[in-house]
Amino acid sequence: MLPHYQHILVPMDLSPNSIQAFKHAIMLARHNDSRLHLLHVIPEVDAAMRSYIEAMLVKGSLDRFEHGHEDKARETLQDELKSFAARELADHPEDLNRIDTFEVLHGNPITQILQTAERVDADVVVMGAHSKGQLEYAFLGRTAEKVLRKSVRPVLVIPFS
Repeated sequence: MLPHYQHILVPMDLSPNSIQAFKHAIMLARHNDSRLHLLHVIPEVDAAMRSYIEAMLVKGSLDRFEHGHEDKARETLQDELKSFAARELADHPEDLNRIDTFEVLHGNPITQILQTAERVDADVVVMGAHSKGQLEYAFLGRTAEKVLRKSVRPVLVIPFS
């Protein structure tokens, strides 16, 4: 029996390659009449960088700053994902109804992607491989590779085009 995808998880950072992954996910959703779950993960600050910043600030002020702005950042990014989807699907607004969730989480991207795939019972994860820049390559290339290796679910990795 051929696989049928009911739930598709699409991790996105709104880079050109994650946009390509989104387009592939939309086509899969159309053909399978499936539901999409868009996910953006705000990565944690590297431990060494965090220590440096904390040394420069008053004790506890970084934590207060993060907690004070996390909800606003999450809301802003969620709105950005919704606006992106509306722009990309302007010619096919009916596809907006295929999107169940626009979720923004904070933490380790690999862990958050795998946990979200489990929570939404994703049948497949569709994500970009990497972007052009060195920083983007380091983040997205390693993320896609690690998700691909650790996932118990199928992962469709879209190469940079």
